[in-house]
Amino acid sequence: MKYFAFFVLILACQAFGQDGGDVFQKYEARASRAVDRGFEYLLGVEQPDGTFPESHGRSTGISSLVGMGFLAKGHLPGQGRYGDAINRRIDYALEHTNAKGLIDCGDHGNGPMYAHNISTLFLSEVSGMVDARRQAGIDVALSKAVQVILRAQAVKKPEEHQGGWRYQPDSRDSDLSCSGWALMALRSARLNGAPVPPQAIKDAVGYTLRRLERKIGHFGYMDQYQHKDSLTGAGLLCLELCGQHATPENLLAGEWILANHEALPRCEFEFYGNYYNAQGMFQLGGKYWKTYADWMYPHYLEEQAPDGSWLGERFGKVYGTTMMILAFTVPARQLPIYQRDERTDEAK
Repeated sequence: MKYFAFFVLILACQAFGQDGGDVFQKYEARASRAVDRGFEYLLGVEQPDGTFPESHGRSTGISSLVGMGFLAKGHLPGQGRYGDAINRRIDYALEHTNAKGLIDCGDHGNGPMYAHNISTLFLSEVSGMVDARRQAGIDVALSKAVQVILRAQAVKKPEEHQGGWRYQPDSRDSDLSCSGWALMALRSARLNGAPVPPQAIKDAVGYTLRRLERKIGHFGYMDQYQHKDSLTGAGLLCLELCGQHATPENLLAGEWILANHEALPRCEFEFYGNYYNAQGMFQLGGKYWKTYADWMYPHYLEEQAPDGSWLGERFGKVYGTTMMILAFTVPARQLPIYQRDERTDEAK
């Protein structure tokens, strides 16, 4: 235990002793152009009914991710070139919110909670930026949507699954992927003043920590090993956003990502993993963000297609492009949910 504590102290010094804040400057111009090309691709493939082509293109989850992509670079609803596009994403989520508060259009794969959690997060993030009519709709929908998430968490489950979420509102098991989006939605809503019990966040953090392999530092899907390459960043980000900044567990996760991130392009859920790695490593700051950014930008800038898209795993170009936009725009810090403590890179 003494060795472990000393090791963690060394990691903490390294995290705060190296400033990664200026690393983005090397890539900012190219990344900005790449993101704008991605936006143009998304506008070009959007269908007249507000849906998108390819896998789950009707899903409120895909639609809401696209909306968050525009917000992530500082674009606002109803303003500028992408203002109408953001409003269409808001309207799509509101139009597909049922009387019980579930945000779902039926195109959700294994179950509706994944899309619901992402759409709840989107509506919470955009709340306060919109016109009066849309704000009224968001106020009603968001209140019910948060309750859907809280009720799903409260379903009686085996101890190992308590505090998390899965595909159905009444699921009796949990997985880290679905739970990550639910936890971010609850945290965002709570920051917006929604009555989210602190215990709900605490229980979700407890579930997340049970997915951690504590000797090595990776997180898993339903245990500590499944999809660790694409989910370690998710576990790291969830803990960072919930006030667990630079804890021993988080620093170990950061070290694991540093040691293994270059294998990500060979993984099943590469773009998903990159999104979470970028967000989580930015939250840690220092060498964690600097090293990851120095790999991510050069690698994925070269992967962008001539039409402005990125092809993301089996879910297609719309998904891949949106996830890459969300990863590339991390330093912009435009989405409230991803704000970082400014002291992260303070120490030299």
